[in-house]
Amino acid sequence: MVIAVDGNEANVEKKVGVSVYTYELLRHFRSASSKELQFIIFLRQKPRFDLPKQSTFFKYHVVKGPFLWRNLFLPLALRKHGKLDVFFSPAHYTPPTCPAPVVVTIHDLAYIRYPEEFLKRDLYKLSRWTKEGVLQAKKVIAVSQSTKNDLVYYFGTDEKKISVVHNGFSSKESRLHGESNVLEDLGVKKDQYILFAGTIQPRKNIQTLLHAFRLVLEERPQMKLVIVGKKGWLYDKIFQIADELNLKNKAIFTDYIPNADMAVLYNNTAVFVLPSLYEGFGLPVLEAMSHHAPVVASERSSLPEICGNACLFFNPHSAVELKEQIMQVITSPKVRERLIREGQIQVKKFSWEKCAKETLTLLTAVAKHKS
Repeated sequence: MVIAVDGNEANVEKKVGVSVYTYELLRHFRSASSKELQFIIFLRQKPRFDLPKQSTFFKYHVVKGPFLWRNLFLPLALRKHGKLDVFFSPAHYTPPTCPAPVVVTIHDLAYIRYPEEFLKRDLYKLSRWTKEGVLQAKKVIAVSQSTKNDLVYYFGTDEKKISVVHNGFSSKESRLHGESNVLEDLGVKKDQYILFAGTIQPRKNIQTLLHAFRLVLEERPQMKLVIVGKKGWLYDKIFQIADELNLKNKAIFTDYIPNADMAVLYNNTAVFVLPSLYEGFGLPVLEAMSHHAPVVASERSSLPEICGNACLFFNPHSAVELKEQIMQVITSPKVRERLIREGQIQVKKFSWEKCAKETLTLLTAVAKHKS
């Protein structure tokens, strides 16, 4: 059996979100490769040094194309390549024609709910190509039940066509024994800061977190707020709110932070907060739990599904409610200990190995039953 994969999302320097998903699947696919289960990974550019190494049954195929790669050069390459039993796209976009049955992963439909947060070019691609991919695919993978529900609601997709395969996560070493100076660099102390990780954009609801943090400071003036993430779309308003609330020396905005530093931030925070209005999966909550951080999360979209009983929930439109939940964690050792304990149980339900195995099971089933 030969499985073809679009590996472009993993072939980037800084891997976040869908790039991590694709990379982790490729890593596990390589481990599973054999004479009976072979993989061809299609790329626009030569593979980066950090991608899984080629082997006899796991190979990269670079397809050059200055434009229309998905629409023209990839379909041509797939037809020329010979026998392929199934084609897997880990990220929404599929070739318009393919000699093998197609499986596509849909991570979320945020572009439908929050179109203003996307560049016009990206919005066009997502709006047109995602639906085309879902219609074309033999099977669709949704990373959460929430995403599956959205596919049924917005596209009218047959529920039987969609399989929920949860993302995994990579559990990093919680105690790095002084290998990172990130706390000192940011000027924060253990248990005296609130942590957020995610793209800085409106649907992450950072504005509500800022207002809640202002209320927290009235009772805990020594606390700080660390906001980790790249600037996304329409981020200016978020920085404006921070200024209006006079949080200049209290709210610390960072850019991308390496995994080792993130492990330290998770492990030493008083509480991790994910206040998003919409998440297809919400990987940071699992990362936080794996590093013994108590979690407070919005009660919206996939977050109740992913967090289970391992966090405190709040109405994402209420800064007062968020402040109350944060204060519960800060002031009650029992609440904190329970969340950490439940978090350790919850994270065991998710792993990249489990995600890859379930994905492979689906891919091989589609390949065996292709028409």
